[in-house]
Amino acid sequence: QVQLVESGGGSVRPGGSLRLSCTGSADTFTNYGLQWVRRTPLKGQEWVALISPGGDTTLYAEDVKGRFTISRDNTKNTLFLQMRRLRLEDTGMYFCAQTGASPAGRGTQVVVSS
Repeated sequence: QVQLVESGGGSVRPGGSLRLSCTGSADTFTNYGLQWVRRTPLKGQEWVALISPGGDTTLYAEDVKGRFTISRDNTKNTLFLQMRRLRLEDTGMYFCAQTGASPAGRGTQVVVSS
């Protein structure tokens, strides 16, 4: 069973920043593309970003492009999501998963509120 653990969520004001992390065992990271998805009150579950196994290719959902940056450190089996210029509608629970897989972790809560 793939086990990934998300962390780094919190409460920020609009325009603020947060950096999410996702850690797992080597066999969950090595040779796998990874993604962030979120569940928001407004839109339900939506895909946010993905990164290739080597980290050389990234893709973003249109509404986070230019604000969020996905990255990974394969030496530490850690995936990141740097979020800047946060908006109210970014509020939600954020999950990491292998690409093509459904999130299975507990997620980390992001609250953007004025």
